Amino acid sequence: MDTKSLSQFKSKLAGGGARPNLFEVNIPAFPGAVSDAWGSGDAQEAGIFSFLCKGANLPSSTVNAVNVPFRGRQMKVAGERTIDDWSITVINDEDFKLRTAFERWANVMSKLDDATGVTNPTSYMADAYVHQLGRGSTNFAEKNDGGQSAILRTYKFFDIFPNAVSEIALDYGTEGAVEEFTVTFSVQFFTIGDSMESSSSDTSQVSIR
Repeated sequence: MDTKSLSQFKSKLAGGGARPNLFEVNIPAFPGAVSDAWGSGDAQEAGIFSFLCKGANLPSSTVNAVNVPFRGRQMKVAGERTIDDWSITVINDEDFKLRTAFERWANVMSKLDDATGVTNPTSYMADAYVHQLGRGSTNFAEKNDGGQSAILRTYKFFDIFPNAVSEIALDYGTEGAVEEFTVTFSVQFFTIGDSMESSSSDTSQVSIR
């Protein structure tokens, strides 16, 4: 086996490596019963959600194995895929707009006082996107002009709905912190966009506001 050199490693680390703090999360449209939490507009139009969603993850899924017995042994074959829940972390501003929105979203599905809720899935499901961003152009030989960051990969989540809105801990002794909370979504399925799209494509870049 050939000994690998640091120079060879450097040549393989295209773009300096993807960074976990360069991302953007979008929910283009909250369900209709929830959108009036912002009055005449919604969080996406106001640019609220994409800024205050401070944490997320690229999705995981599992292809379960099915054991088929044969003469005392177990042969494993591919079974069904299961999609794991998806969680985000949100900074809580003093207007509580996003907190209110997710609480209303959960209440639409199951009301706090009488446990009734909408039954048509289209009334409470929405789509979401996670964009993994790069530090410059998708063409690493070009300079970043400072106005846009390349989208390295896009994950689209279909028909999500919140199954848990976390607590916000309150404590007299807490200093130097801003409130935040997590929202966990059930996901029907997701798709994966092309990575390293051409920098000339409108869909390959996202404006950093």
